[in-house]
Amino acid sequence: MSHPRAVVLLSGGLDSATTLAIARSEGFACYALSVDYGQRHRIELAAARRIAAALGAREHRIVSVDLAQLGGSALTDRAIAVPTEGTSLGIPATYVPARNTVLLSLALAWAEVLHADDVFIGVTAVDYSGYPDCRPEYVRAFEAMANLATRATVEGHRLTLHAPLIDLAKAEIIRRGKALGVDYALTVSCYQADAKGRACGACDSCRLRRAGFAAAGVPDPTPYRAE
Repeated sequence: MSHPRAVVLLSGGLDSATTLAIARSEGFACYALSVDYGQRHRIELAAARRIAAALGAREHRIVSVDLAQLGGSALTDRAIAVPTEGTSLGIPATYVPARNTVLLSLALAWAEVLHADDVFIGVTAVDYSGYPDCRPEYVRAFEAMANLATRATVEGHRLTLHAPLIDLAKAEIIRRGKALGVDYALTVSCYQADAKGRACGACDSCRLRRAGFAAAGVPDPTPYRAE
């Protein structure tokens, strides 16, 4: 029997790598999609290439959509500093306006071209930075919209949006990924990683990642600049 196709959003970070491994373990033929959206940490795209190859993606594409032209985020506007003082109240400066909506729209488009009825995204609502487009209600709403938006869905091919990490803490994600053979040394999570992929150790993403490995009891393979 042929495996059903799925588009998996792959940033190059810990969560999306785990999501790709989960999709593959569930029997999907995985088509990995990464997006160069003008992020300051573009080194994550090199990580995405490594991960896609290591985890057996059928195909990996990188699509360019320059959200830096709009700005409004520390990840797309170098005039805005990446916060390094720990988690604060409210939505942080690293929130990229409409990013997941843009990424999921691209994944939806490719899924329709591939005749795939499934899309995976690695958002979590437990250990995360408070982004509104990582919430379960957002995932449900996008799925509802997607099933109104394409010829495929009008013709009866219902699309399912999978968010397998949505209720998992970072330590649980790491344990799940290790059980599925994910090599986290291939991943880059830091919001301001350097050209060698070395992490700053101070941004929210680094803090969550470091704490997750500690809580999971798994050695942290991340190269940190300060170390």
